[in-house]
Amino acid sequence: MFKAPPSQLSDLEADELSRFALTLAQAAAGVTLPHFRNGTKIDNKLADGAFDPVTAADRDAETVIRRAVKDAYPDHGIFGEEHGKEEGTSPLTWVIDPIDGTRSFISGVPLWGTLIALNDGTYPRVGLMSQPYLDEIYLGTGSAARLIRHGRESVLRTRPCDGLEHAILGATDPAIFFGAGEHDAFEALSAKARLRRFGGDCYFYCLLAAGQIDLVVEAALNPYDIQALIPVIEGAGGIITTWAGGDPQEGGQIVAAGDKRTHEQALSILAKAAR
Repeated sequence: MFKAPPSQLSDLEADELSRFALTLAQAAAGVTLPHFRNGTKIDNKLADGAFDPVTAADRDAETVIRRAVKDAYPDHGIFGEEHGKEEGTSPLTWVIDPIDGTRSFISGVPLWGTLIALNDGTYPRVGLMSQPYLDEIYLGTGSAARLIRHGRESVLRTRPCDGLEHAILGATDPAIFFGAGEHDAFEALSAKARLRRFGGDCYFYCLLAAGQIDLVVEAALNPYDIQALIPVIEGAGGIITTWAGGDPQEGGQIVAAGDKRTHEQALSILAKAAR
């Protein structure tokens, strides 16, 4: 089973960078909120009938974040969904998805979020999900996680779940399971769960950290889709790996659980389609 490498950041550095990540989230909210439920123009990144939406809110929010990072930490690298990768002279890299859940965003569903992670060169050490419409920020450092809601802070902890038969399972969309054997593996797993829900995007991972659901299973993720959520899940006491039980930071097939027992049971089913 995967075990995260030791952090390259001191506690003092992690605290400083966490505070800075909060300022980035605030700057991004100033861009995204005016567009939400306001008829923003939608572009399609794909052709041939496929649909991968992007809006000015996605692009401009990432631009604001990147500018703030370069002003404060010019040696840091940046990797974002909309504007690509910019190497730094430091091993530290900010990994950004300005709007995770653009389909939710353009549909008026408040389950999208801004994802911001700080990777120390070996693993994401600081991560947050900001949902500004709900005024919620889920912030983690791997060793602790907290929710900031309406200016008030509370500790995030996953809940115990001793088996799949008691688990609430979340996934963004069944259509993401298009790899060989993935759909069958997901169906076999979800058939054992008490309840499954779709459409949560990044918000499902935060609900897991908050002890509201027990399991999130996804596939075809990019690094910027998941790195910010790793410190939140782990800081709340949860477990997040690939379907093969490996390092989750590059994305792909991901399973997150609040309880080790549920995670182990999920892996035993998903391993059939693990890559």
